[in-house]
Amino acid sequence: MPSVIHEGLPTQLPDIDPDETADWLDSFDGMVDERGRDRARYVMLRLLERAREKQVGVPALRSTDYINSIPPEREPWFPGDEEIERRIRAFIRWNAAVMVSSANRKGLEVGGHIATYQSAASLYEVGFNHFFRGKDHPGGGDQIYIQGHGSPGIYARAFLEGRLTEQQLSRFRQEVQHGPGNGLPSYPHPRLMPDFWEFPTVSMGLTALNAIYQARFNRYLHNRGIKDTADQRVWAFLGDGEMGEPESLGAIGLAAREELDNLVFVVNCNLQQLDGPVRGNGKIIQELEAQFRGAGWNVIKVVWGREWDELLARDVDGVLVNRMNNTPDGQYQTYSTEGGDYIRDHFFGIDPRLRQMVEHMTDSQIEKLPRGGHDYRKVYAAFDAATKTSGQPTVILAKTIKGWTIDALEGKNATHQMKKLTKDDLKKFRDRLYLPISDKEIDAAEIAPFFHPGKDAPEIQYMLERRAALGGSLPRRVDRSSPLKLPGDAVYADLKQGSGKNKVATTMALVRLLRDWMKDPEIGDRVVPIAPDEYRTFGMDSMFPSAKVYNPGGQQYESVDRKLLLSYKESAQGQMLHEGISEAGSMASATAAGSAYSTHGEQMIPFYIFYSMFGFQRTGDSVWAMADQLARGFLIGATAGRTTLTGEGLQHADGHSPLIAATNPAVVHYDPAYAYELSHIMQSGLERMYGADAENVIFYITVYNEPISQPAEPGDVDVDGILRGLHQVGTGEGDGPRVQLMGSGVAMPWVDDAARMLREEWGVTADTWSVTSWNELARDAVSTEEWNLLHPDQEARTSYVTDRLRNARGPVVAVSDYMRAVPLQIARWVPGDFRVLGADGFGFADTRPAARRYFRIDAQSVVVQTLQALADAGEVSRDKVTEAFARYRIDDPTAVADVAQEGGDA
Repeated sequence: MPSVIHEGLPTQLPDIDPDETADWLDSFDGMVDERGRDRARYVMLRLLERAREKQVGVPALRSTDYINSIPPEREPWFPGDEEIERRIRAFIRWNAAVMVSSANRKGLEVGGHIATYQSAASLYEVGFNHFFRGKDHPGGGDQIYIQGHGSPGIYARAFLEGRLTEQQLSRFRQEVQHGPGNGLPSYPHPRLMPDFWEFPTVSMGLTALNAIYQARFNRYLHNRGIKDTADQRVWAFLGDGEMGEPESLGAIGLAAREELDNLVFVVNCNLQQLDGPVRGNGKIIQELEAQFRGAGWNVIKVVWGREWDELLARDVDGVLVNRMNNTPDGQYQTYSTEGGDYIRDHFFGIDPRLRQMVEHMTDSQIEKLPRGGHDYRKVYAAFDAATKTSGQPTVILAKTIKGWTIDALEGKNATHQMKKLTKDDLKKFRDRLYLPISDKEIDAAEIAPFFHPGKDAPEIQYMLERRAALGGSLPRRVDRSSPLKLPGDAVYADLKQGSGKNKVATTMALVRLLRDWMKDPEIGDRVVPIAPDEYRTFGMDSMFPSAKVYNPGGQQYESVDRKLLLSYKESAQGQMLHEGISEAGSMASATAAGSAYSTHGEQMIPFYIFYSMFGFQRTGDSVWAMADQLARGFLIGATAGRTTLTGEGLQHADGHSPLIAATNPAVVHYDPAYAYELSHIMQSGLERMYGADAENVIFYITVYNEPISQPAEPGDVDVDGILRGLHQVGTGEGDGPRVQLMGSGVAMPWVDDAARMLREEWGVTADTWSVTSWNELARDAVSTEEWNLLHPDQEARTSYVTDRLRNARGPVVAVSDYMRAVPLQIARWVPGDFRVLGADGFGFADTRPAARRYFRIDAQSVVVQTLQALADAGEVSRDKVTEAFARYRIDDPTAVADVAQEGGDA
């Protein structure tokens, strides 16, 4: 029979000593018969543990018992003042809950989340008081990803430290009505509080992904010798419901593969999602343990508080552990809302041995048996073990109760939606926290009072002393970077010369410039090329021998293409981040690199190149988070447009990424047609993002794999027009009807052909315009209108596109390889008749000529559209439109069946 592997344990292997095996099996059978299954199971687990200690290759188990990973006898000494820390937690809990509740008083009702922080308070406070290193720490400080819904607790701590005022707390989720800086945003948003928050985390699932790649980028900086990050750690606080997002678990293999022991996940397992249990019939902690353990992580479970230790020590038969193992999460959630008598009957009462265990305990004591995530000693032991783990990332799975200490909220399904506490709720909450707030103070005010013991109180002094010892208050965002010395004009000269008789795609022009940047003595080491398994597609394999692909393990094999000049080379000091088939991971790397100026004080230039269709459409939320994090860098949408890559079919055909880019206020999109335009745009990007007055923007540039004849830069080039979005590239000569033809990107050759055909075949003169950015033209126009709205007493301004086209004669016909909605962004501000051709609809697989005829965006279609516009204006006869339509057959893609495909592989 073939070998069978069951749960990682071999069941069919050759037995080289059957007699010895029989002795072991007989001994095991005897133990089961004499001591029982639970004893036998315990011995087996100890044997497996000893086997690993002796480096015997025994497969790992998928999960362990539903108890704490660290037994009491292995817990370290707790170095803090237990009573002071308990009071600090009480102050923060109160202020966090009051802040959200007051924000939902009648007439305001702006929402918020009370219960998440209440469940996680001990997790955060142990970190703040003992582990999280601040920006002034000699090692550079840790990076803390705080769970978005836990923000009220972080604000409440900052209030006690004196970093936020009571007035700011009272204006939670009121960011503009009281003036700038006088309110607080709902979640961790660096763009809204750039001196406070460092990482945006409320995009569900992105926290885990971005934290992994942040830890990885820390190692990248270290291995490349840019910064010593050996003493920095990344902590990511996550919810157990949040772990259901695919992105949360999608990159955990990378963290283990690259041995990121500078990374700690803390998963707050309060067993609840937004509207119910995470795993009602299952056990989320066990499920996550199996997933992380299987991926190669160090897993630490913090399930039970110290009051359970005595009961577990008396569990000689394993009956209690078995009961813990078999109880589903939905039932545990019910226990958190019931009294001790219910728990005694339903949890302990099913077995006489269990009931006997707690017969000395009152119902109240049973009800208060705590979960591990609320026991700061258990949490401290877990954090301490995580920081001492080598060679593996660590995940701490801490069991808590959502809404803990607030009787009205604890463990209830509706907890997440409960935003307001009644006065009776607040009084019970106060009593449970032992706070010196009177009933009169609560009853008298519309908003319950915040509590601060005074800046000289021992609790406040303790907090400040602990933070000072650890390197300062957190969260805190600091920019200690210096502007880069940018390359001069010489590096852009090649792109401005044109391609002569050769045809060059803008993708290739861009890569050529990137190579020159990487050779620059000032910024070369700062460039971070990033690609999702597509470097060869974009012609970047020439960088492999010199820049090399980053791999912390180096290259421990002989590459299959080692004899080639451009062979694949990996190195621990490699510069190129090759992310495999993971656009999400690539975006996380771009975010980490683009924000290194603030997280590390080091200016880095991410250069993420991807199929344009797999950028904004696929990872738009990541781009939004990148913008929120105030990251900078270049996103390159290669093989852009609906028809340039049509051999690949519908999924690869991008006809709309500029529209998605337009929704992100931080993204500056350009769609250059020519290499010389590209040179000015790239130079502008460097200056705007990395110069003396650095802006927190992201440059998105769409380039094409279709080679065209690149014109040399004109002597009178309009650089301002290129950067603002529109410049004139051709002036038609002749009398008679005149039109304005506009195109962007790969459409400019069609515009040029259409202008020639109009002149030679129809006697129409055309001026031609290159639109380098429809988005920037539209933004300028919207901004202009807004200025006029806000300045009614001053002379009205006009938009840039209106100014440029004010004196242009004839209708304006625009064409692009995108859907019509992209050029139509500027329709309102184009003087006169504006006609737009675009690639609306789904893409498909065919040649470029066939696709362009199908979408009616080729030169012939531009000619017919132009003649129609002129006919509508009475400048040509309608017979000419009919004649042109019949001649070119723009409604019939079969008319171009014999037209050869022009350069550029799909």
